[in-house]
Amino acid sequence: MLNYYYRDSIAEFQRKNTEEIIGKISLSNQFDSTLNQNRAWEMQIPILKSSLEGLNGTLFFEFSIPRMGKRVDCIVIIKNVVFVIEFKIGEKEYLNSNIYQVWDYALDLKNFHEPSHHALLVPILVASEAKRSFIEICTTSHNDNLVLPIKSNKSDLRNVILNALLFFNEGYLLDGEVFANGCYSPTPTIIEAAVSLYKNHSVEEITRNDADVVNLKLTTSSVSEIIDYAKANDKKVICFVTGVPGAGKTLVGLKVAIAHLDKEKGSKSVFLSGNAPLVAILQEALTRDKVFNEKQIGNKIKESVKAFIQIIHHYRDEYLRDNNPPFDHVAIFDEAQRAWDKEQTVNFMKRKKGIPDFKYSEPEFLISCLDRHKDWAVVVCLVGGGQEINTGEAGISEWLNAIYYTFPDWEVSISPNLTDSEYNAVDAIKMLEINNRVINFDTNLHLAVSMRSFRAESVSLFVKQILDINIEDAQKTLSQISKNYPIILTRDLNKAKIWLKEKARGTERYGIVVSSQAQRLKPLAIDVKSPMNPINWFLDGKDDVRSSYYLEDVATEFHIQGLELDWACVTWDGDLRFSDEGWKTYSFVGNKWQNIHKEERKKYLINAYRVLLTRARQGMVIVVPEGNSEDHTRDPKYYDPTYEFLRDLGILIL
Repeated sequence: MLNYYYRDSIAEFQRKNTEEIIGKISLSNQFDSTLNQNRAWEMQIPILKSSLEGLNGTLFFEFSIPRMGKRVDCIVIIKNVVFVIEFKIGEKEYLNSNIYQVWDYALDLKNFHEPSHHALLVPILVASEAKRSFIEICTTSHNDNLVLPIKSNKSDLRNVILNALLFFNEGYLLDGEVFANGCYSPTPTIIEAAVSLYKNHSVEEITRNDADVVNLKLTTSSVSEIIDYAKANDKKVICFVTGVPGAGKTLVGLKVAIAHLDKEKGSKSVFLSGNAPLVAILQEALTRDKVFNEKQIGNKIKESVKAFIQIIHHYRDEYLRDNNPPFDHVAIFDEAQRAWDKEQTVNFMKRKKGIPDFKYSEPEFLISCLDRHKDWAVVVCLVGGGQEINTGEAGISEWLNAIYYTFPDWEVSISPNLTDSEYNAVDAIKMLEINNRVINFDTNLHLAVSMRSFRAESVSLFVKQILDINIEDAQKTLSQISKNYPIILTRDLNKAKIWLKEKARGTERYGIVVSSQAQRLKPLAIDVKSPMNPINWFLDGKDDVRSSYYLEDVATEFHIQGLELDWACVTWDGDLRFSDEGWKTYSFVGNKWQNIHKEERKKYLINAYRVLLTRARQGMVIVVPEGNSEDHTRDPKYYDPTYEFLRDLGILIL
């Protein structure tokens, strides 16, 4: 159910005077209305009165869009048409930022508001003092009853509304009460969710809450109960939260971290991740939002943000230097399976830190930091399966082995799905059970359904079937998801770029993603070695050449893991090739491709493509280049079998 500051029938709205309407809007406003805001309403009301004369329907002022944290100036429902109207009083130009604003409002309703799914949505930007209007009604290839934004001045708004009603004469009536009370089930990006949480909003306000999804609230509550238990009983507990890619593990971690930011009671928590791009992007997004909305100084805000979200290696280095217990009693480790094993950690400490006698794996040392507390501590491990992409990543068994060998007093709370083969934890759990360690299995600690793609929850399953070369099941899954989640195959990168730009609407983010080993895409102007800034790529707008929108800089699996795009172009290189014997893996060394022989490195490369293929929320295009017979590094035989394999699965050709 969404809220609004004012609702009335058009007929009643016409009968009331401006002062009465503004009074009702102001009474509903939880915050003091500014003089400028009142003046804006004072100008909007007469425009709407003249534009709606003689029409019947429902009108809303300041209709909420919780996922975006904003309100639409006005929504008018006539017959089956929902007019989403954003006023820019006094504006003479149709600025792109304003067009995207009203477009994004309409997209949010279309995607996440149940009564809007089948309604006809018409976004209108009213630049009141513009000299001319652009009132042509244009549909898109999405075929979802959402037209391109219409640009109108104050004089032509009535013509826009009448033309739209003629164009969309479907006959049925959309009731205003039904629209206002309709189910709103948004799926925010991790950036949107983090910003909302940091504003002290409830995550339930901005995330879907349907019966098909194991509720994030249940998982968060289970973790909070573990923390409360440990604190009340002076216990030390390690907790493992599992989930399929995109299920919301990071969101759970952020919510727990923010919920326990309690300096007075000594239970401050910290969110830690080895994913440097994710941390940098979240820190910057939270800082930018605070600076924009609260006009605070960016450096001061950045420091407060860093208090609860940190790079795991910075945290580790701090407690190498300081032998005291951490201020934090609760540490949340995102993608905990990616922590370094003992060999990688020891080598790093010797080479980079000058510590020749370091003897711990990263999980063992990190647990030891929390173990310094005399009373209680909780370690929360957020575990994703099948996405290890770095050499030296320990897997989750390293955490369990550390508990078994070094920290016998720690209790363990486990998602039953931790025993799935992909987590490599079966033997470690058995050892703990045999030795009568305290282990509590909690089904609420597993998030079973991907929320990354609100259009098709089975995308990660389809990608797994591709990489497992499970052809029959992949074909079935593709047939189920393709209607709502387009997956397109092409050999032409330029065609792919055109497709992306046409599919993405408003500020929906799109970009090109490639494997970090894709070194022979240079003829396509893709250079994985060229430096890119993930902050600019993910956060900056369409007018910034460094942003993903420009389709010049590309992101690799290291940049994009844990994050998402609305629309992705996955460009495939000769590093991963389909063959009759299965997937073959290669690295480019010198001037030629070389076979990867180590099983661990093979797994990392396949998982890199797993990450790339599961980043898009709404759809993706896969580019498998044709290669070049005159270039021995791009022989067509390196690419053709992969293209043919994907084509034969039934992926549509662009």
